[in-house]
Parts: sequence; C-alpha cells; structure tokens
Amino acid sequence: MKVTIDIDCTPAEARAFFGLPDLEPVNTVVVEELKKRAAENIETIADPDKFFAQMMTISGKNFENFRTLMSGGKSTPERE
Repeated sequence: MKVTIDIDCTPAEARAFFGLPDLEPVNTVVVEELKKRAAENIETIADPDKFFAQMMTISGKNFENFRTLMSGGKSTPERE
C-alpha cells in the first residue's frame, strides 16, 4: 500500500510548523552589511588590478591557514 500526502505551504509556514527559528531578521542584517561593504569597496571591485592584488593577498593567508589545519596544527619542516 502506498499513501501520498501533498502539503501546500510556504517555506515560512513549514519552518513554523517544525518549530524552526525565523532567521529573516538575521538575514536582513547580513545582507545590509554585505551591501555596505560592497559600496565601500566598489573601487577595488571595479578595478581588476586592485581586485586581483587583494584576492592574492587573501589567498596566501588562507593557504597558510589550510596548510596548518591539514598538518594537524604542527609547523611544517620548512617553517621550523
């Protein structure tokens, strides 16, 4: 025997039914902060040279953090 139930509700109604928190206020704050930061950095984002230079700086730091994480937090032989 097979039983199929179709429920027609919005995502907000489904979250409320399952007792999940309403994160819309948090999302609004995050989106507004991202808009503000994008507006502040529009010159860097619009200029490919500045954008690439910034991304390379960030990538280098993230690569080092990743290496440290993968090595179990121990320093690698070339860093000792």
